[in-house]
Amino acid sequence: MMESNLGRLDRILRFLLAFWWLGPWTLTYSTPWVNWVIFIAGWVALLESFTGWCGLHTLLKINNKNQ
Repeated sequence: MMESNLGRLDRILRFLLAFWWLGPWTLTYSTPWVNWVIFIAGWVALLESFTGWCGLHTLLKINNKNQ
């Protein structure tokens, strides 16, 4: 089972970033694949903010849950 490795502040910041990237305030670019990358990164940030787990943090052995 995945153990939470994100702290409270990190989860809040990821949620706000996802809210911005998935909302109407996001910037749009003329290159479609850049827009898709921002869209996918927004969903990943949103999922991480709710689950409290980040795969990159696990890979790099970073645990800031106590912060």
